Amino acid sequence: PAADEIVGQLLGAPKEYNLLQQIGGGVERTLDFGFFGPISVIFLKGMHWIYGIVGNYGVAIILLTVAIRILLFPLMHTSTVSMRRMQKLQPKVKEIQAKYKKKKGDPQARAKMNQEMMALYKAEGVNPMGGCLPMLVQIPFFIALYWVLMESVELRQAPWILWIKDLSIKDPFFVLPIIMGASMFIQQKLNPAPPDPMQAKIMQALPIIFTAFFAFFPAGLVLYWVVNNVLSIAQQYVITKRIEAEDTR
Repeated sequence: PAADEIVGQLLGAPKEYNLLQQIGGGVERTLDFGFFGPISVIFLKGMHWIYGIVGNYGVAIILLTVAIRILLFPLMHTSTVSMRRMQKLQPKVKEIQAKYKKKKGDPQARAKMNQEMMALYKAEGVNPMGGCLPMLVQIPFFIALYWVLMESVELRQAPWILWIKDLSIKDPFFVLPIIMGASMFIQQKLNPAPPDPMQAKIMQALPIIFTAFFAFFPAGLVLYWVVNNVLSIAQQYVITKRIEAEDTR
């Protein structure tokens, strides 16, 4: 029916996107996927398609996460390579900073320090923002998938394996949140440590903080983060070994 024909009528139906879309009249918009709704709809349809093949929403989440990582691989590769190159330049960066340390409050000295650092980056072919911009591009994808997993009624009472009997509620034994926290810790060990001591301490506390937060998140959402972290670790390890091999040539 057209939108004007269902105004004033009460519709009783589960909030399944495909079903609501078939009803018509734009009622599928009652599913609020936030600002990145169009991306969320693509992910939701992708998850439904994968589920139609594997018959398990937990496996569907894993395969969807892998597909997203493959799609974003060029960005992640650029980000990881840039961070590694920045790590190699840290001794030279610290030398420049030490050179102007006593003139820290002098605007002209700070301007000269920044000029020297930019000249260093240019000479070494390193973009200081190269590690950040790819991560920013990924944010819409992560937020979109977050809302898909939070809003999908299909995950209710949907089992995955063993102790996970319902992907829409928290892990009853907190196994996935603990694995997620451990994977974040490993990621930090693979990445270069921040030069600022205070920032380094904050980063060290993040795995504990995120584990506490995710302990009460739906198991399906935590499963996505675990898979994403594991794939990130594997990618970082491979790229790091490749860069080290190039440096020894």
